[in-house]
Amino acid sequence: MALRISFDDMVAEFTRVLIKKGFAADAAAESARLFAENSADGIYSHGVLRFPRVIEYIDKGYIDPKASAVKVDGSGAFERWDGKLGMGNLNASRAMDRAIELAREYGIGCVAMRNTNHWMRGGTFGWQAANAGCVGICWTNTQPNMPAWGARDRRIGNNPLIFAVPRKEGPLVADLAMAQFSYGKMEDCKLKGQMLPVPGGYDTQGNISCDPAEIEKTWRVLPIGYWKGSSLSILMDLIATVLSGGNSVYQVGKLGSDEYALSQVLIAIDAEGIAGNAFISSAINEVIGDIKASEKVTEGSEIFYPGEIEKRTREDNLRNGIPVDEGVWARIRAM
Repeated sequence: MALRISFDDMVAEFTRVLIKKGFAADAAAESARLFAENSADGIYSHGVLRFPRVIEYIDKGYIDPKASAVKVDGSGAFERWDGKLGMGNLNASRAMDRAIELAREYGIGCVAMRNTNHWMRGGTFGWQAANAGCVGICWTNTQPNMPAWGARDRRIGNNPLIFAVPRKEGPLVADLAMAQFSYGKMEDCKLKGQMLPVPGGYDTQGNISCDPAEIEKTWRVLPIGYWKGSSLSILMDLIATVLSGGNSVYQVGKLGSDEYALSQVLIAIDAEGIAGNAFISSAINEVIGDIKASEKVTEGSEIFYPGEIEKRTREDNLRNGIPVDEGVWARIRAM
């Protein structure tokens, strides 16, 4: 059964738990807001559903409540940071803030960060850049959780990649795991008793499947674009590793079955300063209008631009409350 929890109540509950786990009040409130915003946008897999696992990681010592990312090296528009195993969403938010500052000065800014934790929804930091008038590009590596194309065993990551473009009427944001579906999304579908809309991996019989529970048993998820997604995953991992001086997917896998000490890249480009708001809106709206005029496969359906569904979901959830599984919410309340 699903409850409807107000955004403010969700932030307050997350904040309470994080303070109990050793976070300073301001850091707890900021991290809690980021978790709640993910849920408000309908990304429950990396918001309220993920929160209990994050608390487990704090208890295991993978996340240090007192730590925050620091700059260790850099030149011009590029900086290298060490995440110090701090909270992943806080580290990434502060790194993107710095990339935006560098973009204001140089036109482009890049922060490569090592030794950090899962940033939850990567799209958060694309929205962050776009809301500041910047093009945002960012990605992270992960634990080995996807087979390379043609392989059975997991040796590459589903390494999410984010692109964002600013627009005064609302940004466009694409948040793309290199797997057809993230494990968080499959967990969300499994919890709701839903099948995936398209095949997402292989079942225990070696057949392509839409059943998230079956795919979870094998861990044989499909990369997007098959061999293309596999290649992108490998190259993104290597670029993040080289730029940050941190762990590759291979090295993260050697740490054990849990996912921590990751490498990430966050880039901002000062679109407003380069192109101006008038041109940005005109160019983007022209493209959106053309896409919306597409001939539809199904009569009465709608063509969405990247980020449009999240925008609508946010408006509904802020108005009516965020849907949360009753059992998950009871678990959080009991922390």
